[in-house]
Amino acid sequence: MAKKSTIQTEKVNTYIVEWLKDYANNAKVNGFIIGISGGVDSAVTSTLCAQTGLKVLCVEMPIHQAPNQVSRGREHIEQLKKRFPNVSNIETDLTSTFEAFKDSIPNDADLAKVNLSLANTRARLRMTSLYYLAGIYGLLVAGTGNKVEDFGVGFYTKYGDGGVDLSPIADLMKSDVYALGVFLKIPDSILTAAPTDGLFGDNRTDEDQLGASYDELEEAMLADELGKSAADFVGREKIVFEIYKKLNTANQHKMNPIPVCSIPKKLK
Repeated sequence: MAKKSTIQTEKVNTYIVEWLKDYANNAKVNGFIIGISGGVDSAVTSTLCAQTGLKVLCVEMPIHQAPNQVSRGREHIEQLKKRFPNVSNIETDLTSTFEAFKDSIPNDADLAKVNLSLANTRARLRMTSLYYLAGIYGLLVAGTGNKVEDFGVGFYTKYGDGGVDLSPIADLMKSDVYALGVFLKIPDSILTAAPTDGLFGDNRTDEDQLGASYDELEEAMLADELGKSAADFVGREKIVFEIYKKLNTANQHKMNPIPVCSIPKKLK
């Protein structure tokens, strides 16, 4: 589990639930749809949405998924349905769709680049599925990204899991999400599992990909917000800060609005 959070969990929980409810009512929609991964972020997000009393559709979208990820997701969904009558679920197995996509495109490029592009394709197929179902049932796609992922290192797929209608937990650090998870009685199997995006069909964790844990990246993000630089650190802390800054810089294209070429009035 991540380091200790300082948020007031009960009050934060109530605040987010009310925010979700107000947004959905103002948007005149029926509720929310969430992709369930078996991780803490989607578990917390779906539980927050469930507390609104509005319709909540939990969607499993396996693509060659590891069995333990599938079982954790199903355990959470079953628990959530028992606690909240407004929660329902559906499984959309996208494995054959993913394989058909792979067969229809050139795959003679650099293997590492192909594998990364295919990993992002998984996320984009899931986003497409969520919006298809959201359109049918009149739901908003709820994002599951936390602050470190969304605004720190940009650890998400552009127009994949980054393609959402609203982000309930994007102002919470990973440690805050864990704290809410404990408060919301998320299954222990999820709270103790190593975070993973599950996009590569193997057992690699988020830490394996990022080169640092969320605890470490959270500290680096806070230090960066205070205006510190790599010169302020030594050893492991220096390495992590440099990892954070490298990822933060490289992924600004995800975090910033799409650049628009503004035509001067004199040319119009």
